[in-house]
Amino acid sequence: MLAVRAIGLRPALRASRPSAALFRTAKRQIKTETISQAEARLILDRQRLHRPSSPHFTIYEPQVTWLLSIAHRVTGSALSVGLYAFFLSYLAAPVVGIPLDSAHIVEFVHGLPEWIKYAGKTVIAAPFAFHSLNGVRHLVWDTTKLLNNNAVRTSGYAVLAGAIAGTAALVVM
Repeated sequence: MLAVRAIGLRPALRASRPSAALFRTAKRQIKTETISQAEARLILDRQRLHRPSSPHFTIYEPQVTWLLSIAHRVTGSALSVGLYAFFLSYLAAPVVGIPLDSAHIVEFVHGLPEWIKYAGKTVIAAPFAFHSLNGVRHLVWDTTKLLNNNAVRTSGYAVLAGAIAGTAALVVM
């Protein structure tokens, strides 16, 4: 700005600026009306019926990376809820009068058919094996290793294969 003042171009620059009249547009008349809250809510609900609920599911192709991320969160939550429920019931059982000590649990499981035992082991072992191996995968990422796209994808399939093998090993124990 000082250079413009020094050479005396300030009035010329001011004159070269486009006038505001060039940017004015013709006014158009828009008629609006006031509606009640209930009517506004009804209009909004009708509009929401035509919106996609989750555009990312319809736009993007499912990838192993985000499927494993969702599965990691679900298995972690399921394992936590299951363990807390068991521990709290184990603590509360004597107060309520339910025999839930180790001897009764072993006797109950011993009386179950074999297929129920294997199904129960699988239900517990599969999320445990997957969540453990995927947790190790995340710990490796924390060391800034295996962070390129190909390595992330490959390690995801390795976690799936390891989880299947780990589940099988835990079930036959």
